[in-house]
Amino acid sequence: MSPVTTVNRESELLTESVFEQFQGRHPDLPPWLLQQKRQSWMEYRSLPLPNRKMESWRFSNVRGLGVGPFGLANAINGRSRAALAARSQDPGSYAGRLVFGNDDLLENSPLSRELTEKGVIFEPLQTAFSKHSGILEEFYMAQKSDLGSEKFAALHTALNRNGTLLYVPENVEIRLPLVSRHWAISENAAVFPHTLVIARDRARVVFVDVYSSSEASSRQFACAVSTLYAGAGAEVEYHHVQNWSERSLSFNTLTAIAHRDSRIRAFGMNLGSKFSRNEGHSIIEGPGCNAELYSLSLSHLDQEMDQRTRQTHRAPHARSNLLFKNALLDSSKTIFSGLIKVDKSAQQTDAYQTNRNLLLSPKAEANSLPGLEILANDVKCSHGATTGQLDENQLFYFLARGIGKRAAQQLLVFGFFEEVLEKIDNPELAEYHRRLVHEKFRNS
Repeated sequence: MSPVTTVNRESELLTESVFEQFQGRHPDLPPWLLQQKRQSWMEYRSLPLPNRKMESWRFSNVRGLGVGPFGLANAINGRSRAALAARSQDPGSYAGRLVFGNDDLLENSPLSRELTEKGVIFEPLQTAFSKHSGILEEFYMAQKSDLGSEKFAALHTALNRNGTLLYVPENVEIRLPLVSRHWAISENAAVFPHTLVIARDRARVVFVDVYSSSEASSRQFACAVSTLYAGAGAEVEYHHVQNWSERSLSFNTLTAIAHRDSRIRAFGMNLGSKFSRNEGHSIIEGPGCNAELYSLSLSHLDQEMDQRTRQTHRAPHARSNLLFKNALLDSSKTIFSGLIKVDKSAQQTDAYQTNRNLLLSPKAEANSLPGLEILANDVKCSHGATTGQLDENQLFYFLARGIGKRAAQQLLVFGFFEEVLEKIDNPELAEYHRRLVHEKFRNS
């Protein structure tokens, strides 16, 4: 039985009353958080919608980005909760899992006693706002969005009510990944998932976010924010899978903050949404850091996937690397705009940025705008972008051996993506990504 819920049609997100309704549903928020949400709601209301005159929205199709049709969804019933939790396929073994539906917690698979005794916190934000208010007051939405989606980041801050807090104390290593599954349910539902990962000095952790819709035909609005903090010598690996329904409008903002001698690796997989906007900002705060940002996107029909990134180097002797690969079918479109920014004090920076696009159809369109802004004089920085058609000789090789065109395209996409997939150390996670690509081709 498919999960069913209803959306309050009176709570359209552009009306004045929606924030009052939100406050009425959540009267026990800490005073600092309520004040932050009020200010963000006012900011959201005052900022303009994106338009083509804005440089940060260059090449984007900004029509239809209004959120008027969407509303706050009501809670889902018990039978629907159980059915949705049962559909939550996991990307392999895990140390703990949270499952959300329309931002309500559906299932909580807690940490082991050993990890909780070491001080690890893995909780839904709805309870963490009260239990761990001090941690959240310092870290929650502390980084301002400045890559173009400021209006939607303000909306997220105002209306977010749940998500995941992962706090790993100093010198604690979690061997298996932590997982959060987020479902959007019913027509015109709006969801605001949030992830906050805090790894203190020399901690090690892997975290996975998976975003899905309960029904492939439903239209939804998803506005997600993820923030990663890596303390001195910490290692954080993050996986983000965007697979909302292909009628949905989605925004995702990822900020990764690396301190001295830390390492952050972030992997993105973009498959769903009618229009998706993904913004990634890696911030090098301490020397000796290594920040790596990888993304794979597979688009078809008339999907548009808009990617904006920044690698900000504020400390010397640090490294960052970005590799985004897009494979485009049918009349789909991708946009990549990235900037490496090196401050004057960030001498001996080593930074790279690469965008590669594979066009599987003559109607597909890929736009690339890599850039550098370097104020230091002793650096090694480079950027590049390539866009190429499918190799006809390779395709002919498959067709001549009885392999259909779509299957041949899938095999070539796997080969194109493998450069990123082979960087995933966990075999189960790598295989999970491959399976998602296979499923998208199967449903195309």
